Amino acid sequence: MSIRRALIASASILLTLAPQVWSQTAEVIGNGIVRFDASHEARINRRPSIAMVRQFESIGDIVPSTHPLAPTFSQNDEGRFVASIDIPANTSLYGTGQVAGPLLRNGFVTETWNFDAFGYGLDAKNLYTSQPWVLAVREDGTAFGVLADTTERCEIDLRDGITFRAVGSEFPVIIIDRDTPQQVMEGLAELTGTIAMPPRWAVGYHQCRYSYNPDSRVKEVADEFRKRKLPADVIWMDIDYMDGYRVFTFDPEQFPDPKGLNDYLDSIGFSNVWMIDPGVKAEEGYFVYDSGTQHDVWTKKADGSVFYGEVWPGVCVFPDYLNKDVRTWWAGLYEEFMAYDIDGVWNDMNEPAVFNVESKTMPEDNIHNADPALGGPGNHGRYHNVYGMHMIKATREGVMAANPGKRPFVLSRANFLGGHRYGATWTGDNSATWEHLEMSIPMSINLGLSGQTFAGPDIGGFAYNGDGELFARWMGFGTLFPFARGHTAKGNIDKEPWSFTPEVEATSRRALERRYRLMPYIYTLFYDSSQTGAVIAMPTFFADPTDPALRSEDDSFLLGSDLLVVSRVTPESDRAVVLPKPVDGVPWAKFDFESFDGGRDSKDTDLPDLYIRPGAIIVTAPVTQYFGDRPDQRDEITLLVHLDSNGEAIGTLYEDAGDGMEYMMGEYLLSTFKATSVNGKVSVEVIAQEGKMTPPERTVKVRVIE
Repeated sequence: MSIRRALIASASILLTLAPQVWSQTAEVIGNGIVRFDASHEARINRRPSIAMVRQFESIGDIVPSTHPLAPTFSQNDEGRFVASIDIPANTSLYGTGQVAGPLLRNGFVTETWNFDAFGYGLDAKNLYTSQPWVLAVREDGTAFGVLADTTERCEIDLRDGITFRAVGSEFPVIIIDRDTPQQVMEGLAELTGTIAMPPRWAVGYHQCRYSYNPDSRVKEVADEFRKRKLPADVIWMDIDYMDGYRVFTFDPEQFPDPKGLNDYLDSIGFSNVWMIDPGVKAEEGYFVYDSGTQHDVWTKKADGSVFYGEVWPGVCVFPDYLNKDVRTWWAGLYEEFMAYDIDGVWNDMNEPAVFNVESKTMPEDNIHNADPALGGPGNHGRYHNVYGMHMIKATREGVMAANPGKRPFVLSRANFLGGHRYGATWTGDNSATWEHLEMSIPMSINLGLSGQTFAGPDIGGFAYNGDGELFARWMGFGTLFPFARGHTAKGNIDKEPWSFTPEVEATSRRALERRYRLMPYIYTLFYDSSQTGAVIAMPTFFADPTDPALRSEDDSFLLGSDLLVVSRVTPESDRAVVLPKPVDGVPWAKFDFESFDGGRDSKDTDLPDLYIRPGAIIVTAPVTQYFGDRPDQRDEITLLVHLDSNGEAIGTLYEDAGDGMEYMMGEYLLSTFKATSVNGKVSVEVIAQEGKMTPPERTVKVRVIE
């Protein structure tokens, strides 16, 4: 019997056999999931978990010393509460949220404290989001995860085992111990929830800059994408669309008709996303400020007076999103805003960022009137890391109330473990350098390994200019992240795909076409993640957690379990490829789409190499310029088949309307395809289908990859 099953099975017996007083307590709260507290008193006084999707009750107590990973609790000389876990030799550590640097985190010290970190470097100790979580993979490929269930500033020290040091209360530690890394990530999803199924347009390519203004420039960029046949689904409006940076307003000169702009974009197949920040200009006569003052929604200082801080509009006040009534008020502001045919919302600066102060944020002794379910009133130091999370929770609720028949899309710069339930994120204000290009892969993967799987970098780099070579290489693999958005800062050169040379534009087109060919496969991965918490962009070692050669491999990544993306992340185009081992003698097979088209150049070294797993079927489709540009998006598919040693392969395809909530009532189609080779002839059949959606009449092509 495995350790975790024994823990659950023996829990009731141990209740009677355990001593009356323990130095710490331990309780089973799920399959292979144990929560540890420093003492009975700490357990009784435990604060509500904000990371978890609900408050998990004990299935049964166990003696802590019987668990091989039981933490040691203490208090250090600085008064920080400390939880330490000894780990087996040769254990590899990952996760820790949004961190700069390599994939493998052994030896690193980071901190959970959401921070406005423009142009961050490899030495950045903390960035914009906080996930106090570590994924550990033992030498034999089995795995466990460790969650420090605290919202406060917390140091994650991986120099000698796993150690959490946090300010404030005696937090519990939760350990998920399962057979594989994938199963541990599913356990994390059981605790913290899964992403919601996004609208299909949000899975396409996004184009942004700080800022496209005025509205004529927005139209110009959108028109160029269509004219040049560069697939894209979304155009973004950064902060300059506002009237004096006042949220929920529009500049009357630069954006006099936002609905008309959105209608135009919609007419050529573009969805839209508009930015909303938390800082509200403190100005009488401005409707948001007046309404917020009337409803007493602003965050207070320690003395009970309203806190004022400077951001883009000047002197601002900040909603106290930790309070349900404030969130309801904030959500209500979106009713009129979304009526301009706005599709998605970008919440930025919500660490919260505050200008002209050394901390770059609110004073830690500010007071939040938090809900009892969150733990009740407390200072900003306690709630800082979940401020942005509750902003996007309120935003999502407002967007859904304004557009009840549509799936919401919200992007947030700041977030916390569990906040993936409310919005996607990205790796923040990176730089147009080869260093940032290289670490955009491990950064995105570690976010996924921390529960935030709908994520990616600013493709091309936000800060500074870079050049065409850097841009082409970044587009090559960046378009295959779960969240794929090109972005750059004000004052930089243009960074649209056509802004450099015809060669860079051609590479960008091939990269974008690859994403859109793979859209059926990628959309299926999003469905899988919404159901089980499966990571979409995974580290290469997930293909074989027992292979030590893959543990630190972060120039490549798996997109789902069946597709390996091998990137070139240095100016030199060549690199040593570290591939997963063959499966029963069958190697992963390299392929490219370009050679399928006959005569097209498939030797573009700025594109990553693609490999398919033995025994896999990847479902692809013809290139589209955007979601909905053909009358029936389901009229043709191509199955890429790579047979295993038994001459078989299996793959799935998830389909729904691409928007709306009907899929939750069964209006979808999940098909399983199986390929079999008999006497050198490969046949494919549908071996299972579920869902109420009627299977379409369509052309099915098969390409066998060898």
